[in-house]
Amino acid sequence: MTRRLAFLGPRGTNAEEAALRYDPSAELVPFPGISAVAAAVDSGMADGGVVPIENSLEGAVTETLDVLIHDAKLAICIELVLPIEHFLLAKPGLKAADVRRVYSHPQALAQCRGFIERCFPKAEMVAALSTAAAVEEMMQRDDSAAVGNKRAAEIYGAEVLARDIQERRGNVTRFVVLAANDHPPTGSDKTSLAFAFAVEDRPGLLVGALEEFSSRGINLSKIESRPSGDRLGTYIFLADVDGHRTDPALAEALERIQEQCSYFRILGSYPRYQKSG
Repeated sequence: MTRRLAFLGPRGTNAEEAALRYDPSAELVPFPGISAVAAAVDSGMADGGVVPIENSLEGAVTETLDVLIHDAKLAICIELVLPIEHFLLAKPGLKAADVRRVYSHPQALAQCRGFIERCFPKAEMVAALSTAAAVEEMMQRDDSAAVGNKRAAEIYGAEVLARDIQERRGNVTRFVVLAANDHPPTGSDKTSLAFAFAVEDRPGLLVGALEEFSSRGINLSKIESRPSGDRLGTYIFLADVDGHRTDPALAEALERIQEQCSYFRILGSYPRYQKSG
């Protein structure tokens, strides 16, 4: 049976490209937002969902983090890393001097802000749900451009006004595949978790939790926080550590941390991304 993969659409997004790289044989189904992708997987409309979780320039994609924190039915089963090259696209025949608006996803606009402000200082930057949705919207207007990728230009018939317009080279986005279950151990894995403490904030709480990893020789590759949503000044911590949740040392560390927490969730164990070539 062909796997059905939901992705942050419409067609032409970087999420679609990540989905194609993950499983070229899958039936790809676009959805208008990250929460919609998660709902499609949660409801059984799709077997998995491809969403961005982190960009090397702009950091975490908070909507994806919030879905993982609050939707206890989904897990990360795969991570993919996709190089991102942004193009400035327009309707064929539109001159750069006539651009009055630039559409794109807020992260793409932020990644290209310097170029837009230098070359189009009077243009309004307009947020869209995705880079592909921005190209689709732009093609309906006679005074606008959009930041998108080459595939979106081909799909929607846009013309490339400028290429490689992001602020820094080496721009990459990390995508994850959300599914009902995470991945079996491979021997080269990562585990993502989210946790919040059971008592009021006091010195040493976070350090004590992290020492459960360091004392067992487990590498912590990332930690960040998100507001809990309960009240101001309370946070949920998110961490990535080396190893699979079933590895004995990591399983013991996770158990000790959970004992200290009012909220604890393993977001998934999955193969560590290996750059090919």
